[in-house]
Amino acid sequence: MMPTGSLLDTHLTNLAAALVPYRRCERQLARWGADLAHRLAAGGRLLVAGNGGSAAEAQHLTAELVGKLHDDRQPLSAIALHAETSALTAIANDYGYADVYARQVRAHGRPGDVLLLLSTSGTSGNLVTAAQAARDVGVTTWALTGAAPNPLADACDDVLAVASPDTQVVQELHLVTSHLLCEYLEQELPAALAAVAHPVVVRPAPEAPAPVRAGVEVVLDGGTGQQVDA
Repeated sequence: MMPTGSLLDTHLTNLAAALVPYRRCERQLARWGADLAHRLAAGGRLLVAGNGGSAAEAQHLTAELVGKLHDDRQPLSAIALHAETSALTAIANDYGYADVYARQVRAHGRPGDVLLLLSTSGTSGNLVTAAQAARDVGVTTWALTGAAPNPLADACDDVLAVASPDTQVVQELHLVTSHLLCEYLEQELPAALAAVAHPVVVRPAPEAPAPVRAGVEVVLDGGTGQQVDA
């Protein structure tokens, strides 16, 4: 018989082991949050995708952004691509499951947007294909994965990789990441909105004045058409 509490102890031991390297992600989380605040305040959007439990994590994140995490604020544009079930199933039926996210990225993504892809393994083919589509349309790509290196991390512009072989622990720290990303975003959002309301105008340097010619121009009407300065 398995000793009482051993499953809990094992799980918490694995989680605690992953927390040590995760603490080093603070600067990256702050950078992502601030970057996203300025992009969304300026009218950009966050596209998010994942499979299975990672899809649920993705939808949790978009709910926090369109709604709110703590204090009331304006809604921010964030779309969980798997939640558009009619589009998802139509694309899967007509083009194959590998393209269910890539085709939506090509439809909705604009330069300045961010595509955040969640995968515990980092090997999901439809997410790697979505990252490649994002590059084609000028969308910045971020990944939340398990231990790196992995194909999704390699396909994205930036990655936060949770250093754990335990899928459950990776998903749990992806949820922590979503909450912290929202917290850092909301911390930066007032400054981001102020920057949009009062943009800094960079005025071009004044042009150099035209050279001033000294003297008086006299045209000699001797048939030569020659001009001299007096």
